Amino acid sequence: MEHHITIQSGEQELAATLHYPVSGNRNGNSINEKYPIIIIAHGFVGSRIGVDRLFVLAAREYARNGYMVLRFDYGGCGESTGDYGSGGLDAMIDQTRSVLDYALDIDCVDPQKVILLGHSLGGAVAILTAARDKRVKTLVLWAPVAYPFNDIVGITGKKAYEEAVKHGSTDYLGYSLKPIFFESLAKHQPFEQLRKFSGDVFLVHGTADEVIPVDYCFLYQKLFWLRSQGQCDKEVIFQADHTFSGGQAKEQVIHKTRDWLLQIDKRKNEWNDWEI
Repeated sequence: MEHHITIQSGEQELAATLHYPVSGNRNGNSINEKYPIIIIAHGFVGSRIGVDRLFVLAAREYARNGYMVLRFDYGGCGESTGDYGSGGLDAMIDQTRSVLDYALDIDCVDPQKVILLGHSLGGAVAILTAARDKRVKTLVLWAPVAYPFNDIVGITGKKAYEEAVKHGSTDYLGYSLKPIFFESLAKHQPFEQLRKFSGDVFLVHGTADEVIPVDYCFLYQKLFWLRSQGQCDKEVIFQADHTFSGGQAKEQVIHKTRDWLLQIDKRKNEWNDWEI
């Protein structure tokens, strides 16, 4: 079951889709059943649909496996109101937290099993959000941006950035990007913030990613390993591009993530989160 909803975040109205678990219940008892929820954060000038419907297919697969899933459009993207990037990354973090507010107001959501899945720039936003908001318990990062300013300017081109600084805005694929957006990219450093998150992390990256280097995956894992709490696993998908286009890559990123989440869930249920 899927519902199209609107989530208020300041003056922005964020378009979103909520997926309920298809199976009805996970533990054989539907009375007072609590479900884990996956919140999907899309990338730079993307949408909650994803390239080649990546996020739609992922959400439906996870719902079939007993997860609630909430995918949304950032302000100015997809069907949401507002101008993209007008408040910089700070606004995107605030919008993500507004979506968390909505998700945790749902009676059947387990507040101890909140998973934030971010792709590309959404991966960086997911890390920055989790560093501030302890309600996020698990991170899934698909081809995450590591150096927001360098990585996004690498996508838009240096000329677009210079035009924004000189003229107050630049047009990129119909999106009007202003200096405040680029300034916010330079201000936020995911590598410096990730140690504030103590939960488990799953990294997925493709070897044929020409937008965000696959090397970031290894560097991210190394830094996550340096934390005193939380495990970090990775999956490198051979010949997958940045958006995991193509049937095989798409199937792998969705299924590898599903299997990891189910494994983590099983482990926590068996150990009841005990630590030695």
